[in-house]
Amino acid sequence: MSTLAETWGRHSEPLTDVINSVTDWQAQSPCEGWTAADIVDHLMQSHREFMGRQGREIPLVPGTPAEQWNHHVAAMSALVEDEDLVSRPLETPFGDSTIGQVLMDFYGMDLIVHRWDLATSQGQDHRLTEEELAEVDAAVDGYGEAAYAPGIFKRGIEVPADASRQEQVLARTGRTVRADHR
Repeated sequence: MSTLAETWGRHSEPLTDVINSVTDWQAQSPCEGWTAADIVDHLMQSHREFMGRQGREIPLVPGTPAEQWNHHVAAMSALVEDEDLVSRPLETPFGDSTIGQVLMDFYGMDLIVHRWDLATSQGQDHRLTEEELAEVDAAVDGYGEAAYAPGIFKRGIEVPADASRQEQVLARTGRTVRADHR
């Protein structure tokens, strides 16, 4: 069993690699109306808001989206190592949890899906691992209809019967995988 910090690293490190490879921050992403820069901003903003509600501030620093992310992910990585913080109980719409578990279950899944979005915005053929696909699938199952609330996912879309596992899982989050990105 991995620690929370290890799980966070497993989610954030591949995303950081993709962020550091972005060459066109204005490229349209699979998220309707969002550029590559918008995705990074969304991730940082959602983490900052969540951690702010827990009494922890993550400052936004000036710089490119990649520079901002690298500062942000270092701050988040330090926070997930704070056992007193991550073990705190937290009531959620889905029941009792901890700050750490919410970080992994919701925000960790967000890192996986948005990593694919960013890579796709850059024309990269990005493959999620079977473990990551299982995590996203389980998260969508766990959220039920709440997964499609405003600001979460677009309603799932239908895919052909011969769709790959990645296409099937991403379709549940309202994403269309182009044929050249199978």
